[in-house]
Amino acid sequence: MILPKKRDPRFITIRRGGTLTDSDHHLLALWAAACAEHVLHLFEAAQPSDPRPRQAITQARAWVRGEITMAQARTAAGHAMAAARELRGAAREAAYAAGQAAAVAHVAAHELGAAAYAIKAARAAAVEGEQDLAGRLECQWQREQLPDAIRDLVLDDQRLRNEICWYVFDC
Repeated sequence: MILPKKRDPRFITIRRGGTLTDSDHHLLALWAAACAEHVLHLFEAAQPSDPRPRQAITQARAWVRGEITMAQARTAAGHAMAAARELRGAAREAAYAAGQAAAVAHVAAHELGAAAYAIKAARAAAVEGEQDLAGRLECQWQREQLPDAIRDLVLDDQRLRNEICWYVFDC
């Protein structure tokens, strides 16, 4: 489980009693989609005929543009997660990253799930002895993609949830 037991109000939209603006929610979804897409090739190399993780990333971005509903994005997330279940290694982690990215439309705090699973995918794809370096490089790449408007929020979230996200944010 990558979500905390108590929800952080910074990841709950204003209309639901939290402090997250719609624009920042959209930025979180776009960043999560970028994280997932960065490792998507690891899934597609193993399962070239399965479009579900790519579709989940596409749906995350479509939600940001207002082209689909939150429920449609959440459904796409579930399909990407289903694509991961029977796999192992980098392909599995990459599909989970895509599912988490699409789930940001439903629960903004899934943004770290997309990033964490992408780091796990990079680690799993690395040659023996290079896994930690691959994870750190992926984490650093992700941080370089963070928009300024959400940078402090995400970095603090990484600090707070690093333990429940397999310590992948030690980069």
